[in-house]
Amino acid sequence: MTLSRRDLEQGRMRAIYEEAVAHRALSEEQLSASLAATLAKKPKGAGWWVFGYGSLLWNPVFPVAEMRVATLRGLHRRFCLWSLASRGTPDAPGLVLGLERGGVCRGVALRLPAPLALDELHLLWRREMVVGSYHPKWFNVTDKDNNQFCALAFVVNRKHPQYAGRLSLEQQVEVLSTACGAFGSSGDYLERTRVALIAHGIDDPYLDVLATRIAQRCGKPPAVSLTAPPEL
Repeated sequence: MTLSRRDLEQGRMRAIYEEAVAHRALSEEQLSASLAATLAKKPKGAGWWVFGYGSLLWNPVFPVAEMRVATLRGLHRRFCLWSLASRGTPDAPGLVLGLERGGVCRGVALRLPAPLALDELHLLWRREMVVGSYHPKWFNVTDKDNNQFCALAFVVNRKHPQYAGRLSLEQQVEVLSTACGAFGSSGDYLERTRVALIAHGIDDPYLDVLATRIAQRCGKPPAVSLTAPPEL
């Protein structure tokens, strides 16, 4: 089962975390305060762009007015965050992606319709900030035509208890091959992200290597071949 808009509207996302790790699930008041603090730092004249690098690529659940392939410099995508409910359990944690310091990340910037932006960001906070494991920040990103614009991105909180640090490739493969939670498996999360990136003409060698290692471990090919042409 994949996360749906209704799960956020009805508070199911928070409920599954309250059951798994009750003391970490943020209250509505804490979420609102976090969003207000982030909006207070929004650069003047910036639009309502959100930088997607993981599940937002294939399951944004909010209306998207425009999307652009974009590059964020100074951060890179990595499986560095334990998932104790959505893609794993407290007894068998899964992994999800975060933005780590250093390198470059290619993803897709998604623009919220301005009239709906504030309401949609409240829902986005229920999803991304459910346990406060990210730092929401505004960054300049660059599109394929070298246009620069500002977008909101969720950077991993390295001080959070669910921060996994730099796991070895073998450790990541083990978890991604086996962990499963309320909204599906960690392996499915990886493959959906990888397929979405390929569809936008983006190749991430790191994700490709993980997919290949998992396929070898499980004895089946990745959902999309490393040499498959992008589906634009």
